[in-house]
This record gives sequence, C-alpha cells and structure tokens, in this order.
Amino acid sequence: MDSTQERTWLVSIHITDLSVDKTLRVSGDLHIGGVMFKLVESLAVPADWSDHALWWPEKSMWLTKSRLTLNQYGVHADAKLQFTPMHKTMKIQLPDLQLIDIKIDFSVNVFNAVIQLSKEMGVRHPEELSLLKPIPATKDKDKKGSTPTTTLNTINRNSRTSSSSNGSLNKGNITPASGTPVHGRSFQIQPAGTVGRAPLTPITPGTPGSWVNGMSPLSITRSLSFDENLYNQLIHSPRTPSKEAFLYLRKLKTLQEKAAVNGGWLDSNKSLMEQGVLESDLLHLKFKYYFFYDLNPKYDPVRINQIYEQAKWSLIAEELDCTDEEMIMFAALQLQVEQQAQSAVLDSTDSAAKPADNDHDDIDAALNDLQVSLEGSSHHNTGDITQVPELQEYIKHFRPKKYTMKSAKRYYALLRDTLIYFYKSPDETNQNSIHHINLRDCEIQPDVNLSGRKFIIKLFIPGAEGIAEEWLRCEDEDQYARWMAACRLGSKGHTMADSSYNAEVKNIEQFLSLQKPNSTPTHISTPIAVSEDSIEPSNYMAPRFLKKNKTKLAQKILEAHSNVCAMSLSEAKLNYIKAWQALPEYGLTYFLVKFRNSKKEEIVGIGYNRLIRLNPKTSEVTKTYRFSTMSSWSVHWENREVIVDFEEEKLAIKPLSADCKVFHEFLGGYIYLSMRSQDKNQALNEDMFYKLTSGTCG
Repeated sequence: MDSTQERTWLVSIHITDLSVDKTLRVSGDLHIGGVMFKLVESLAVPADWSDHALWWPEKSMWLTKSRLTLNQYGVHADAKLQFTPMHKTMKIQLPDLQLIDIKIDFSVNVFNAVIQLSKEMGVRHPEELSLLKPIPATKDKDKKGSTPTTTLNTINRNSRTSSSSNGSLNKGNITPASGTPVHGRSFQIQPAGTVGRAPLTPITPGTPGSWVNGMSPLSITRSLSFDENLYNQLIHSPRTPSKEAFLYLRKLKTLQEKAAVNGGWLDSNKSLMEQGVLESDLLHLKFKYYFFYDLNPKYDPVRINQIYEQAKWSLIAEELDCTDEEMIMFAALQLQVEQQAQSAVLDSTDSAAKPADNDHDDIDAALNDLQVSLEGSSHHNTGDITQVPELQEYIKHFRPKKYTMKSAKRYYALLRDTLIYFYKSPDETNQNSIHHINLRDCEIQPDVNLSGRKFIIKLFIPGAEGIAEEWLRCEDEDQYARWMAACRLGSKGHTMADSSYNAEVKNIEQFLSLQKPNSTPTHISTPIAVSEDSIEPSNYMAPRFLKKNKTKLAQKILEAHSNVCAMSLSEAKLNYIKAWQALPEYGLTYFLVKFRNSKKEEIVGIGYNRLIRLNPKTSEVTKTYRFSTMSSWSVHWENREVIVDFEEEKLAIKPLSADCKVFHEFLGGYIYLSMRSQDKNQALNEDMFYKLTSGTCG
C-alpha cells in the first residue's frame, strides 16, 4: 500500500461550471481520458460533460489528447488544472460592425475557430479572415476610438424580453417574432447601429426600425444559409450612421497608429485561451488578407457584402487616402447599394432592377474584371503574337524633386517590355534614348483630378541611392488608362502581352467614368426616391472631406449617383470593391520595425505580392521587395527577428508594434493564398497553411 502511494500523488482540479475544487489521487502513467473519467465519477452530478476538457492555466495549455499520460504532458503534483467547457460564448464584431454572441471552441487554434465561424455565417474561403483584438486608444488621443463597454449591442441567447428599436446602439434584447426563443444554435446577431433613424435604411418599407419581413433576429437550429431572416442580415447590413460607428472605429492618422492596430492580430496556430482570450471578451472578425478569391454572387452574398462593408468603413474612417472625386464616387456607389438593399428582401430579388439575362452578364463581366484586378494574371495570351505589344506616343515627363510641373518636357516615349525609353521625336527611336526607366519593382501611384484635367502617373523607382521619383503626365483619360495599365503590369515584371492588360485598361476607364460629374442625371426609375435633403454626407464620406463645400456635397453625391443608378446590388458592391482595390494604399498592412544593425525605426508594409519599406516621418517608400524574388523566410525566436531572404538582399526585421509571429504569419499567409489554383473545387489545405505560417519554414 505504501509503495502504491509513493507512485501516486494528488492533483487539484477546479470545475468551472460548479465553482468546485476536487482533489484526485493519480499516477503519472494515467492517461488524460482516465483523469476526466475519475473526475466525473467523483462529482456524482448528472450532466453532459462531453464538451469539457482539462486546461492547465500555469502552462496555458489544453490537455485535449486523451490518450497521452500526465507524465507525457509534464503534469506533476504541484499542478492546478481546470475542468472547463471547450465551447464558450464571446462577442464578435463583424466587418459591417454588427455584433454577434457566439459559442466558439476555445480549445482549437484560431484558424480552425475562424473556419467554424465562417461556416456558421455561410462564408467561403475562411483563410482570408482572422480575429483581431481591439487595441485600446490612448488616454489623450482618439477617445472615440476605444471600444465602448456600455453600448455593446448583443442579444442574450435565451432572451425573452422584447425591446423596441429606438435608434440607439443600446437596443437591449430582441426575441423572435413568435415570442419564444429557438435554442440549439451557437449564435445570435444584432446590428451595431441605428435601424430606422436615417433615410434609406435597408429594411422592408413599413414600420420604422423593423427587421426584414417584420421579424426579429433569432437563434437558429439548422444551417445559417437556410435561415432567410438571419442570413439576410448578413447580406444586407443594417445601416449604421457614422456618428455611432465612430464609437467602434478609430481614425488612424499616422503609419505608427496603423501599425499599432495590427499588433492585435491573433496567432492562427494557437487557441484563444492560449492567447489570453476569456469568455465574453470582444474580438473583431476581419478580412486579414487582401487577396480575395473566386467572388461569386451566387455563392458569396455574405462574403461580398462583408468585404464591401470593410472597404466602406476603411474609407470613412480614413484608413486609406483618396481624392475628393474618388470619395464622391464611393459615396454614390454606397447610395446605390443602400437603394438596392432597401428594395431587396432576399438576394434573389437582386435582378429586379433589370432583365435577368443582362444582369447576370453584367455581374459576370464585373467579376472577371474584379478577379483580374485583385489577383492579377499569371497567364499569357497563347495566340500568334510575334512580338510584344508596345506603346509609342508623346507624353510629358519630369522629376518633381528637381523641377516644377511647368518645366515638364514633352518626349516621344516608347514602352517596350518593362522599360520606358524617351526620345525627342519618333525619328530617333532607333538611336540611344535620352533617358529610360525600368518599371520592374517600381511603386506606381495615380494622381488624377478629372475636373482639373490632371492625369499623372507617379513612378517610384528603386536604385542604389534609394528611391527616385519621376512623373508621367498624360493628355487625357484614354492615354492615362493605356499607360497606367502598362506601368502596373511592368512593375510586376509583366509586359503588355499579358492577357490582363486589356482588362486592366477597361477597369481604369470604368473607374474614371464613375468619377465624372453628371450635371444632367439620367432618369432611371429607382425603388425609392432620393433627394438632397435625405442624404447626410457624414454617413458617406470621411470627416476630412466634410470641412469644405459641405452644403454642396449632397448635390455632388446625387449627381455622381446618376452614373451608377442602373447598377444592381451585386454590381454596385463589386464595383465599390474594385474601386477600393485601385487605391494606391490598398492592401498594405503596416508594422513599426527595426532592421538589424540599424538604430532608427522604420515602417514596413506587407501587401499581397510585395514588402515595402517606408520612412515613418514622410511616409515615402524607400524600397520595394517583390515576393516573386523571395527564396525563404523564418523566425529567429531568440532575437524576435523575422529573416527574409530576397534575391537582392537578406533582411533581418525586428517588429516593434507586433509580435514577430504576427509579422511572419502575414508573409506566409500571402504566399499560401497565392498558391490557390484556378480549380474552384480545391479543398482548404490546412497543413500547408500551418507549414507556411508556423514560423519554422525556411
């Protein structure tokens, strides 16, 4: 008996559901399943314990492998364990600012938790999303940006108390139309915004503040995609006035502030509990990677809407910069989305604006253009091309740091392959050029003002002495579209022979046409009449645009709306996404870093196909590195550095605004997304994702 006791010892286990501590005598060779069996037997409490597992707080570790022994896990007599549910309720804020109370598996890694959440919502390609911890604002700055604790807008799962929609974020609890909650599903949803206060609220006309079809949201007992009421709320997001939205949004004015927010991304390879997330905590679900794949209105109404909403709020919160004309265009598209959404109950009514065949043709065309603009093209024409197409015409060129715009010189320019050659006249094209530019790895930025007839292409050219800036000024929209498309392809190492060139030209032309003011609006019947008085510019535009010509903004939005009023709901959202993607700062995630052997702090931006270095004071790009030239990347855990090996240079980067694992995961995540093939039926390769993002690949 004594020898047996010597081989056994006491382990303390806290049962969280009962707030009870239990002490069990165990041996080191007892497997985890046996420990839980002994524990449940000792409780003598009739309950379903199947969702419970052992958690080791001191080590931040789940003991979920039931066949492993205590010795194999390293559990000894001094360990204090918890017996707790794996699924716990927490608050998730969606890209459209709606809040949901949802049960999430705290024992699986974040990547799997997001897969489960996406499945509940009916969202394909969950690898594009992740969870973000809210970063509290500083005490002295941006008090609006802190996440409010008294206005969180959720629904209790078993609520029976009804509350009217009073135009406030504090709506309280809402019950199903029958008055009886439906149990058995993991989440319920409520908009984090006003329903019924502002004009053009996307609800069925009738009772202000009512839900679609006059029904309240409810927890569901089958696949979310079959619950039209709840599913509709994710497709047609209730409108949130910007004044209330800024309770949840932060205006990020500097690159350092943008970098600080990105420190909140959770590690996809660890569970929520391992990262300090507790039950009832608030997390943001966002599209982490700006590399959207196979968008299809038939299968992705929720996904398209949530991408659109994330794009919309990023512009209104000034996360991305744009021109006045572009902001008006975005406002007009938003107005069209609201118009169409207000008249729609189900996504199938999206075709009501025009005949079904034409609508599908237009959507297919928009999807093709969007896929080219978002993903680019790795395929080339296979026709009888005996030589690569070229651009040859007069264009103005100057260097802004040396000359003024008035000193721009008119040259005969020849764009061949990825090079631009400048000559005095066409007769000299067989001679040495006066100057030439290599577009490969350049940063390309537009500077367009339609009313001022300004069509400038800014080229930031990497060199041994840093970045050289040169500008091209085009005569009109047509020339600008041709040259901008060619420059964008050239920066990626592609020529005009690339099959995406014509589509890129078309995208640019369409983008410009949407910005043209229309003083004689096209008269097309719309579901709901719109007047200047019904448009509140602050709900459509970033605050900095409201400071000038505020009285005329509603008129300008209405005029621009005439350019897009024939678009269906899907078309308007897809065009909004496409225009968002065309902005210079689109798709960049910023980090404050230090490079090895350097004392100064810098900003690094990670995009879907490149890594860029920026001056944190001026925001100027100092160098660009294309992923196509990257041979390996890994983490030096001891120094907390990410090692990235490019053809031209090996970088040792120490992130300061985020953990090195977060930085590394962005690199691996984008590489993983770029490996997705054109096969729309391919399965999600979780093992490959873990391999590329775990921090051990090289």
